[in-house]
Order: sequence, then structure tokens, then C-alpha cells
Amino acid sequence: MFLSVFDMFKVGIGPSSSHTMGPMVAAARFLETLRQSPFHPKGLKASLHGSLAFTGIGHATDRATVLGLAGFEPQSYDHDKAEAALAAIRETKTVTPPGLPELAFDPASDLSFDFGPALPGHANGMMLKATDGEGDVILEEIYYSIGGGFVLTAAELAEAAGGASKARADVAYPFSTAAEMLEMAKKSGLSIAEMKRRNELAFRSQTELKEGIGRIWQVMSACIDRGMEGSGILPGGLKVRRRAKGIHEALQAERGLNLVAPHTINDWMSLYAMAVNEENAAGGQVVTAPTNGAAGVVPAVIRYYLDHVPGASESKVADFMLTASAIGGLCKHNASISGAECGCQAEVGSAAAMAAAGLCAVLGGTPEQVENAAEIALEHHLGMTCDPVKGLVQVPCIERNGLGAIKAVSAASLALRGDGQHLVSLDACIETMRQTGHDMHEKYKETSLGGLAVNVPNC
Repeated sequence: MFLSVFDMFKVGIGPSSSHTMGPMVAAARFLETLRQSPFHPKGLKASLHGSLAFTGIGHATDRATVLGLAGFEPQSYDHDKAEAALAAIRETKTVTPPGLPELAFDPASDLSFDFGPALPGHANGMMLKATDGEGDVILEEIYYSIGGGFVLTAAELAEAAGGASKARADVAYPFSTAAEMLEMAKKSGLSIAEMKRRNELAFRSQTELKEGIGRIWQVMSACIDRGMEGSGILPGGLKVRRRAKGIHEALQAERGLNLVAPHTINDWMSLYAMAVNEENAAGGQVVTAPTNGAAGVVPAVIRYYLDHVPGASESKVADFMLTASAIGGLCKHNASISGAECGCQAEVGSAAAMAAAGLCAVLGGTPEQVENAAEIALEHHLGMTCDPVKGLVQVPCIERNGLGAIKAVSAASLALRGDGQHLVSLDACIETMRQTGHDMHEKYKETSLGGLAVNVPNC
């Protein structure tokens, strides 16, 4: 099994990788299918199902779908152009995607939310259709947004055995489990990061890999910085105030004081993570890590490492991210990184496992200690529900990333205090997450039908 570091870390837009980026990607795929078809379309229709319907408004799923059908894609998204395009679409009731004729599409009537049973393949389903001049459907496809910006058609999902990811295995170290990963590391004498690096080099050059990872970290770091400068009220109606700027200013004012408590370092970690997730909630540019809802954990721990750990070096960020992507790949391949499928344990839990592993690696941990760090972090997120108030990626999501970062650092530290030998394996923990997600009631899986979403006033 091989999932690239660039599969796990993708530049995109907020507020959700599964509910915003995924639908936009699905629309882009549908347009490409339409371009290659022999049909002569005159119009488009879209329907959102399952979690995409129940929390679609709060996650801007409708907006993302409309923009996707107009030709926008997450990696090249331009906010100002998108706003202009939306205004034009509402006025003309048409979209003109590149390579296709002007197509009739009125968001008010051609985009529907289906609040009935979810489509059979996944909680995040959507159906896209092209119509002829008489309004008859000439092309139709079902897409599933399975978390982290990954999108599969119904046929592709059916091909994936047992719901596991269909990933390339033609690499030097194609481990599909943590046990295989540790065995390959033992036999080769290589670190987890080095095995991942050699796998990546089967598909790209050293320069491409280095520059690509550098670009991912640059976007992550810039997101933290923007978040620490942002102010005001987050969109969506909950009237949640952006807090990162105030926390940052307070922490800076305390620097150098003799009476600062040691636990203040937790506030720095929370700050970095919250800054990212406030940017995400505002619809800004973020990196899936492995999802948007959990986008703050990994960059927060990297920034903690660089700014607060003696002897830290930015040259080790690549090893951090390669190690983290190895763990994220195992979570996705053997369970899920989708809140709509397995709850927040699959999002912030997986992110914490990734961050703990990455930090442990750059602090000199052995492969066994790295695996232990990931297991500790994930184990203590098991059972966590995804119950966003008003369907917005704000409460409890923003603070939850801060606590995920703190848990990740604690897990790495605990693992480094041991020799890598422990009772619960990472594989057992990931399988437990999968089973728990399967058993979890759907009202706790990103539908906003239970938990905090119904017990906190949302207006």
C-alpha cells in the first residue's frame, strides 16, 4: 500500500475537506467526464445526500458544488474570482466551465438537499447530472467524498475491498499495517521517514519531493500566521469570535516574565492549532492534515517543535511530514479519516497520531517509539464524536484541534521515555477506531443531529 505525502497533505480551502473540497473536486471530475463524452449538454443538476445534506449549509457544500460546476478547483481557488462567479451565476442562472458550452444551472432549483437515507456507499454522497435541451438526463454519476478531499465514484468505491483505500503498491516499502512497517524498518535499517522518502521517489525526483514538502509547510505556516492576525466574528451565524490574535498578544506580553507557569506552553500549542482552524472556519487556504476539520494539529506541533524545542531544525520538517503521512496512510487504509464515517476520532484522532509520530521521529525516536507515539495519541481519542454545532466547523472543532496538538506532544514525550514496547499496537488501535466508527450512531457522525449540536443553542 502506498499513499503519497501529497495525498495526505493537500492545499485547499475551508471549512471542510470532505464537505467543501470534496464536492468541488467531484464537480471537476464530472465536468471532465462531460468533456470527454459524445453528448451535447444544455444544463446541470446536483443533489446532496447524507451528511452532505444535513450539514451542507454550515460546511458551504452548496457553494463549493456551484463553484466546482463553474470550473473552480481547490488547489487554484481564488476568493475574489469565486465571489464574482457566484454573483454572475445567481443572476444569469448559467455556468460556463472551461471546455464546455454555457450550461443552464440555477442554484435555487438545480441544487437540492436530500434529507432522506444516505446513498448506499458512504455518508457523504452526491449525484451530478447533465441534461439535454428537453431537460432529460444524458449523463449521471454518483460521487462519494470519503474524507481528506479524497473523492471516489460509486464504481470506484465498490472496487475498494472492504472499504479500504485503493492505493498503489508498486514501491520499495509497500507496508499496509504498522506491523509490516516496523518489520520493514527492522530489516532495512531505515527510519519510517526514509522508507516513505524512497517510496515517494518512485514517482517524483528528489527536487520535486523537497520542493513539494517545502510548499506544504509554507502554506501551513502562513496559515498559522494569518490566523494569529485575524480578528472579528466567524461566518455562519454562531457569532464565534476569533480568539487566536488575543491569545497570541497575551502570550507575547508574558514572555520574559519570571512568574509564567510551565503549563503556558500548552497555550502556545493551542494557539497555533486554533489559528489554523479559525482560518479554516473563515474559508481560508489550509492544508488537509489529514482533513480540514483536523488541519490545525500537525502544523501546530511542527511550529511548537521549531519555535520551542532546543536544537530544532527546519531541515527536519520533511522527516516529520513523511513520518506523519505514513501514519495517516495507515489510518485511512485500514479505518477512515472521515468524520462522517467514523466520528472525530477519525479526524482529530488520526491527526494527533500523525503529529505524535512526526514529533517523535524528529526528536530521535526509533521506529518502535514512533509507532508507540502514534498509538498513544490515537488511543486517547477513541470514541470521539463529530457533532458540530449548526453544522459549522467551529464548535467544538477549533478548540479540539488545540487539545489534539497537546495530546500529540504528550504522546511523543511518553513514547520517548520508553523503549517502544507496549501492550496495545497501533494496528489494534486503528482497528478499534474502525469498529467504533461502524457502531457509532449516525447522529454523532457529522450530521449535527446529536451531541453538542442539539444541546447548545445555535442561533
